[in-house]
Amino acid sequence: MDYRRLGATGLKVSELCLGCMTFGRETNESDARRILDRFIEAGGNFIDTANVYAAGVSEEILGRITKGRRDALVVATKVRFNAGVFMGKKVAPNDIGLSRGHIMAEVERSLRRLQTDFIDLYQVHSWDFETPIEETMRTLNDLVGQGKVRYIGASNFTAWQLMKSLWTSDKYNYARFDSLQPQFSLISRDIEREILPVCRYENIGVIPWSPLGGGFLTGKYRSGEKPPEDSRLAKMDMWGRLQNERNYRTLEAVEQVARERGRSIGQVALAWVNQQPGISSVIYGARTPEQNEENLGAVGLHLEEAEIEALNQASALPVEYPVSMQARLPGSPRT
Repeated sequence: MDYRRLGATGLKVSELCLGCMTFGRETNESDARRILDRFIEAGGNFIDTANVYAAGVSEEILGRITKGRRDALVVATKVRFNAGVFMGKKVAPNDIGLSRGHIMAEVERSLRRLQTDFIDLYQVHSWDFETPIEETMRTLNDLVGQGKVRYIGASNFTAWQLMKSLWTSDKYNYARFDSLQPQFSLISRDIEREILPVCRYENIGVIPWSPLGGGFLTGKYRSGEKPPEDSRLAKMDMWGRLQNERNYRTLEAVEQVARERGRSIGQVALAWVNQQPGISSVIYGARTPEQNEENLGAVGLHLEEAEIEALNQASALPVEYPVSMQARLPGSPRT
């Protein structure tokens, strides 16, 4: 397992990050422990969860299964949402969002569930259109000063939202976001247009989620065939929007590389994300110890330049304005 700095920080994280969204939901505590044990055995040290995963149960399970080895791990969690919303429950007005009150309350709950004195990486789960970003960044800065949080990050931000946050931190001398957690895979490359260039320019570590395209790049699915009823794509009703010529062309390109390398489709897809410039770590999830073992097979897989280019071409996005115009200018990366 390789280790990389998280953005501009001195914090070193493993090239793969264990995503724990399934813990307490599809994965029971016994299997969660086996998954974590194997991840650590393979050299992993980076774990990601959120306060709303399984309504807090994911954090509770992590708190129990990381006992005795917490200091050797980098634990990341998130704040912004309320699990009750996802279950159709009525939520009090101040029990959601990125206000000072909600962040302060949620960080204490996460610390208790995780059974720890500090959170290595505390991330805002998405932008809050109702709370001034100055209030959010000031609160996160206070948590860093108190030692309850060591680094801060964002997730699911647009490029302008990330830049607004960084500008606010620079203006008031608050702690800056050290990482961004976006969706990124050969199927979903949208962040390459604006978000990824901002992160590279500002030296923000990128820790992508859903590197297997919501399961599309696992090799389980074929053109014209419906996904199994118990699969994630079927349960989340994602199949319709994933069925298109570009995605199937991408899947075929990944299959070709996988055959030539004697690897699985998922391992090749993970390796592609892992080798993109600016990526600090790639978040993968596993419902079972068997899935975990399969994903860990991507460790050490280095794709050749020609293989990456073939995957890039198959999954390429159309060039949009103003990049289409700027590409004709001298000095443009596309000329």
